[in-house]
Amino acid sequence: MPSYERISRRTCLRGLGVALALPLMETMGWADQPKGAIYKPPVRLGFMYMPHGVIMERFWPTDPATYLSAPTPILEPLRGVLDQCLLMKGISGVPNAPFNGAPHALELSTWLTATLPDADKRDVVNIAISVDQIAANYVGAFTPLPSLELATMPQTHKENQDGLNEAYYSHCSYRGPTQPLPAEINPRTVLKRLFQCREKSQAGSATTGADALERSMLDLVLGGAKDLRGTLGYADQRKLDEYLDSVRSVERRIAAIQLRQIEASKAAAGVRTTSRTFKDSAPIEIKMPEGDKRSQYMQVMCDLNVLAFQTDLTRVSTYIGSTPNGVSYPELGFHDEHHSVTHHAHEAVKVDKVTKINTFNVSQFAYMVKRLHSLREGNGTLLDNCIMMWGSGLEDGNKHKRENLPFVIAGKGGGTINTGRFLPDVKGNQGDLLGTLLTCGGIPLDRPIGIATKQLTEITAS
Repeated sequence: MPSYERISRRTCLRGLGVALALPLMETMGWADQPKGAIYKPPVRLGFMYMPHGVIMERFWPTDPATYLSAPTPILEPLRGVLDQCLLMKGISGVPNAPFNGAPHALELSTWLTATLPDADKRDVVNIAISVDQIAANYVGAFTPLPSLELATMPQTHKENQDGLNEAYYSHCSYRGPTQPLPAEINPRTVLKRLFQCREKSQAGSATTGADALERSMLDLVLGGAKDLRGTLGYADQRKLDEYLDSVRSVERRIAAIQLRQIEASKAAAGVRTTSRTFKDSAPIEIKMPEGDKRSQYMQVMCDLNVLAFQTDLTRVSTYIGSTPNGVSYPELGFHDEHHSVTHHAHEAVKVDKVTKINTFNVSQFAYMVKRLHSLREGNGTLLDNCIMMWGSGLEDGNKHKRENLPFVIAGKGGGTINTGRFLPDVKGNQGDLLGTLLTCGGIPLDRPIGIATKQLTEITAS
């Protein structure tokens, strides 16, 4: 096989003339790989959320020795990849006080910040930068997208527990203390819109789908933005700037995802799109679901996440599986709202329903983990180079407890995490865990994450 000088992924993408991400090929290196260094894939960080906690006795294993061979009912979907996972019992969340009447406003907003909202400014967002954005600030320059935010439900919940801003109920990512990041919720609408842009290009326009999409949105808002900004006060100027930043970010993400969809479709049809052979697995193709099953929808979003990681489109993602407001799961055989059945008062029928909901959500995480584990990268799998965290911001939806939050960590983080274990008595808090995962992902920390006091060295590989 001919020998080629290794080139940067960023250089290759610029050479193509579009923001087109590709899997690693034989002659490619990562954008941040020093010249002459031995190839090592980058670590990706992913966070997937479910509200309202779990049925604890059906989630936690009873014996570390049988963790792999006899998973609990809720963890059963992870059978086959539990050796790629790590469970830690004993991680406490941020104490509710002084927001004892706002458990659902806190469960998602504190999940990746390990910080309480500002009690003196409850009606506006003021919390902390989230760990996904700390990571994105460090590694985002090496990928087309600094981070990818996905959600299953609109981020529009209207409630003000303890006077807290409604954004706290449906956002887990915060670019800064005052800026919650919007999440993309409808893959069908996104892909349809981009396909329309592509059709215009095929009809005679000289622009790419990405270029057309950028202009269709940004030209409309940027034209008058400068004049408008001059008429606003400082606070509104900052709000406008944040809005424009969000528009740019969302437009780039949508355009890049659609470009990869086009390339994957060509590859599936046998059309060569490059003169080089793939060193790793070919791009996965995203198939849009038929019908309205939540599982199909969530698996499409998981596929988007996997594709983004596989092509090094981004190295940081969040996926809010649902939020604490009104979601139901009719495909499980009942229409009860998730929130209502978590207040089960130990009634067997309701406990069984919550167990099914918990198992369903773990199943979607398991789907993504198994996809990552099926894709080859370097000398191992894509999952080997990921840190995927699934969990909830409540321990028990019945009592709103936060002393023992459920978490599952999947992936070896490039060899930094020792998986295949259940640690039944970890002494630490949510900030400790988040800070440790960032460290395992190669993200340097200049301060603790929220309430953190230490690193959880027991989870790392020796």
